[in-house]
Amino acid sequence: MTSYRIPEVWENKGRMSGLNADTAGSRFEEILPKGKKPYQLYSLGTPNGIKATIMFEELKGLGVSGVDYDLFRIDISKGEQFGSDFVSINPNAKIPALLDLSGEEPIRVFESAHILLYLADKHHQLIPQAPKERAEVLNWLFWQTGAAPFLGGGFGHFFHYAKEKLEYPIDRFAMEAKRQLDLLDRELSQKPYIAGDHYTIADIAIWSWYGQLVQDKLWNRAGQFLQVNHYKHIQAWSHTIAKRPAVNRGLAADYQAIS
Repeated sequence: MTSYRIPEVWENKGRMSGLNADTAGSRFEEILPKGKKPYQLYSLGTPNGIKATIMFEELKGLGVSGVDYDLFRIDISKGEQFGSDFVSINPNAKIPALLDLSGEEPIRVFESAHILLYLADKHHQLIPQAPKERAEVLNWLFWQTGAAPFLGGGFGHFFHYAKEKLEYPIDRFAMEAKRQLDLLDRELSQKPYIAGDHYTIADIAIWSWYGQLVQDKLWNRAGQFLQVNHYKHIQAWSHTIAKRPAVNRGLAADYQAIS
């Protein structure tokens, strides 16, 4: 393998996908549809996207009122996340993005973990109120936001998406992915859910990435490559959550096209 000689200044040579760029902001004008329900969710069935649909279905399953939502597909493979209306909701141009229309003025909520926290706090569900227990849920919710980029953008990219398979980055991120799995497995050997005795938004956030990984549902052969069958406690936890009716409804949610 040829060694990369680092230039004085990085230059975009156009080698990446046409959807990637070194600038932010919208790329075209587009008005998003809006339904009549209190929440408008613009998303896709990715690990981050399913967090929001699972959360809504969990709230509905708990009998919470006022949590109906219109669900619109943002096809990130076509660059729909760069439309002007979507970027006005999430300037970072990532799914999921949420509009809360239930109040006097719209409230935008972006970042999947924030959507979970926003809905949990607003509807007083799936997050404890006691300071110690709440802090533990937030510990793991924010752990996921920090850890998953190494799994998805690191391991997943080089193992599955990259056209050229390179040993060093795959080895580097596989090691980190397995370290994360070992951490979760150790934690789940002591308790039924990641933050303690009860199912919370931390489980939704982590299951969407790591629960699916240990069921080998993220990237072809990744489970075998990482030997996910060795992590018995995550396996048990993952299958318990996968049996939840709301989780299955969230995974099977019906997306409307935006045009």
